[in-house]
Amino acid sequence: MASSGSNSSTNSLLPPLSTASVHQDHHHHDEEAGPRSNKTFDDEEIEKPSSDPFNIAHTKNAPRETLKRWRKATLVLNASRRFRYTLDLVKEEDKEHRRRMIRSHAQVIRAALLFRLAGEREIGPTATPSTTTVDYAIGLEELASMTRDHNISALQHYGGVKGLSELLKTNLDKGINGDETELLKRRSSFGSNTYPRKKGRSFLRFLWEAWQDLTLIILIVAAVVSLALGLKTEGLKEGWYDGASIAFAVFLVIIVTAVSDYRQSLQFQNLNQEKQNIQLEVKRGGRTVKISIFDIVVGDVVPMKIGDQVPADGILIAGHSLSIDESSMTGESKIVTKDQKAPFLMSGCKVADGVGTMLVTGVGINTEWGLLMASISEDTGEETPLQVTIVVVAVPEGLPLAVTLTLAYSMRKMMDDKALVRRLSACETMGSATTICSDKTGTLTLNQMTIVEAYAGRKKIKSPGDSSQLHPLLSSLLIEGIAQNTIGNVFISKDGHTEVSGSPTEKAILSWAIMLGMKFDVVRSESVVLHVFPFNSEKKRGGVAVKRNESEVHIHWKGAAEIVLASCKEYLDSNGSLQSIEEDKDFFNAAIDNMAASSLRCVAIAYRSYELDKVPTDEECLAKWVLPEDGLVLLAIVGIKDPCRPGVKDAVKVCTDAGIKVRMVTGDNLQTAKAIALECGILASSEEATEPNIIEGRKFRALSEKEREELAKKIAVMGRSSPNDKLLLVQALRKGGEVVGVTGDGTNDAPALHEADIGLSMGIQGTEVAKESSDIIILDDNFASVVKVVRWGRSVYANIQKFIQFQLTVNIAALAINVVAAVSSGDVPLNAVQLLWVNLIMDTLGALALATELPTDHLMHRSPVGRREPLITNVMWRNLIIQAVYQVSILLVLNFCGTSILHLDNVENPTQVKNTVIFNAFVLCQIFNEFNARKPDEINVFSGVTRNHLFMVIVGMTLVLQIIIIEFLGKFTSTVKLNGKQWLITIVIGLVSWPLAMVGKLIPVPRTSFAKYFRLPIQRCRNRRNA
Repeated sequence: MASSGSNSSTNSLLPPLSTASVHQDHHHHDEEAGPRSNKTFDDEEIEKPSSDPFNIAHTKNAPRETLKRWRKATLVLNASRRFRYTLDLVKEEDKEHRRRMIRSHAQVIRAALLFRLAGEREIGPTATPSTTTVDYAIGLEELASMTRDHNISALQHYGGVKGLSELLKTNLDKGINGDETELLKRRSSFGSNTYPRKKGRSFLRFLWEAWQDLTLIILIVAAVVSLALGLKTEGLKEGWYDGASIAFAVFLVIIVTAVSDYRQSLQFQNLNQEKQNIQLEVKRGGRTVKISIFDIVVGDVVPMKIGDQVPADGILIAGHSLSIDESSMTGESKIVTKDQKAPFLMSGCKVADGVGTMLVTGVGINTEWGLLMASISEDTGEETPLQVTIVVVAVPEGLPLAVTLTLAYSMRKMMDDKALVRRLSACETMGSATTICSDKTGTLTLNQMTIVEAYAGRKKIKSPGDSSQLHPLLSSLLIEGIAQNTIGNVFISKDGHTEVSGSPTEKAILSWAIMLGMKFDVVRSESVVLHVFPFNSEKKRGGVAVKRNESEVHIHWKGAAEIVLASCKEYLDSNGSLQSIEEDKDFFNAAIDNMAASSLRCVAIAYRSYELDKVPTDEECLAKWVLPEDGLVLLAIVGIKDPCRPGVKDAVKVCTDAGIKVRMVTGDNLQTAKAIALECGILASSEEATEPNIIEGRKFRALSEKEREELAKKIAVMGRSSPNDKLLLVQALRKGGEVVGVTGDGTNDAPALHEADIGLSMGIQGTEVAKESSDIIILDDNFASVVKVVRWGRSVYANIQKFIQFQLTVNIAALAINVVAAVSSGDVPLNAVQLLWVNLIMDTLGALALATELPTDHLMHRSPVGRREPLITNVMWRNLIIQAVYQVSILLVLNFCGTSILHLDNVENPTQVKNTVIFNAFVLCQIFNEFNARKPDEINVFSGVTRNHLFMVIVGMTLVLQIIIIEFLGKFTSTVKLNGKQWLITIVIGLVSWPLAMVGKLIPVPRTSFAKYFRLPIQRCRNRRNA
């Protein structure tokens, strides 16, 4: 995606690819990747805004109108074939129309859909309206009607959420039992949380589409005419060969095209299903268990927190500051507060803020979300920058196939490397990234947290789990605060072991409290929660107000140590006595710095007493009550160890060698961030750990926009950053010409993930909001997987270039040979059937062979490709010109002098023998040149070739088929059998392409792209016209 104000393509013969970036000045130059983007006056002139219809500045989430504009602006030969891999804008408009229709007429559509599905027997008894079921005292239709209409009166009639839970046989505290028998009963009575998917296009449909190609239709007509003429002139015995040959070749092309398209369609369907398979937590049998969204049943109790997707229709059981973004269903970007007055929750919406639990009342087709999903067929739903570029340019038709093949192949292989691609464009763009802004926790570190240091009062606890070192009052207050101020949970498993759930930080603190003697359920039962302030990444703390008895209220806070410490006026010493904190703040700050310098995350726990009569009694006022944050009493400061991931230092070094700067953006203390950055290799030495290399988020956000842009490129570590700080950093970097990859896991990271050229969300810790805003989900939250994504991204770009070089060489050679021969002698050495076979080699088989090349380490030793660098580099032009000139020269010599060179004067049908030799030599040149195309800028073209089994199979298959064509199918292809000497000559002609390529790679090429010389006069004319 290009940054604001930059042009992504120009209207030249081959527009430059718009997914890449400017090079970093310090990095070495790589020829194949293209020249450096050192701007000159001519470059500036090219980059002036114009009315160029192909200028799509923002390829990520490009507007529909922009995509329509370039489609209308170009005349494309064989449009149906070329456009089959790009976004169907008509289908997209129809999809949006369906969305609006479903929102407006959900009830009517649902009834019609249920009727149709029942007729097709696609769903069972769940479609049948009833007042009750055999196993439950409330029926499906009653539940669906109440939830759909948000009927609060009906809910009250059932006794509220508690009464409804009794009708559904659900324990609101422990959830359902969750055994298979019960789950089966619930699915039988209320349906499953799935919806009938529209069937994908059948193979016959792909066959139908494959033959609707102008060239193929012409050839089919030619085959019929040839067959008719042949039968009339030569009779049935001999006259059917030419027509049948053309028909068979066309049939073969159609079959191969259809099979290829069908396989890609299946791959994209599988990836779409993977994206929809959301994992979430539910309460079953008193435990918090993680299940697939498809396994949710009516009666389930589902905890919700900020960033989660509402997995089904339901009723709010309890919540604190719970706000829901219902824009996905209502179409209005309005955040709706949910409480006992408005308890209905709609499937598919997102939790914008707060926490809560819900009782599931509707699943699957019985929800509006299910209706929407059942009515909209899934497809790739987007367009990638390469597909924008290649469809309108004068290149062979096989290129769209090569792009889609390499994207599909890369997406599938990236899944094996723990990366789920949500948007195809990210495959390309990630290979052009110049900087990655990474989170610390869980990405650079293991996210396996344990408390290793603790301060209570002025005393450092030598063994943090030793409760004997704490005063009983201090211990009881700590345990109360930890037990109540958490979204984690503690329960006893069936085998008697204590299990802790929650975020890694929550689990570490809860585990510490258990060592101190905490009985989780007992402590929570001793006080009543009045109000909760969920942890906020802006304020970096969370709080809770609890009523201990009839008059005593405690407000507990937990969060970033120095921030909570700043709100404290007293602390409890080791004797349980209150002491003023003013004189000892330096001690506590020093303790925080010492722990942070040891790579520890510092968390402070504090509380204060509060008068009950000051607590709002009205439910509405209580929901809006802001918990007091001042006058706190410090209870403890803990240091949490989260070790660096093994191999992360090597991964950072790989990025550095590849010209990619890794920046750490974390909410942790700056000293902690500095220590981890040194450990990971983001900072090379302590001498680098000074401003502006390391900076706090508040300082960065206080700068002016211009100052931020100037400073951004120098920043290596940003500590105590808020999500908005991350967004400001991304914007500043992109304005400076960087292609930015950003990792994020929280809901508030969504703007930065969306703004970045490549948004990378975390699969384990990431919220659903973060995942939906991202382009790629890193399934194992590991930075090393991010680096693998970069490798695959570069591989996509490199594979496309390999295919273009190979295909253009074939095209230029075949065209030149036949044109020169036709003009000079009136005859052509390569006939229609032979050219169809060559077309199959260079299109489908060539795409399969070269688009599936695995990424190599060599890719990570070159600079990122410039945003405006042309797709065909000078290195590629050099390679293909050398090969094309050689092939044209040697084959034209054979065409004009072949009879004497090959000593064919006394041979029967010398012209046919000569043309057969030319055809065979030409095909063998392409087979040998396919190896050259694998390594456009390396001398050794055989490196790693045996690891690409598909390449070897395709080359071997092509060679075997060529032998069969020459030796056994002469009547169909107008060829004759060749003797051993003639075979040897053609093989030698093909083999020469290998040493020729090696020598050619020693020829230097200019750093400035050839394409710029051609684009400049065109752009000057356009600028003068628009002036």
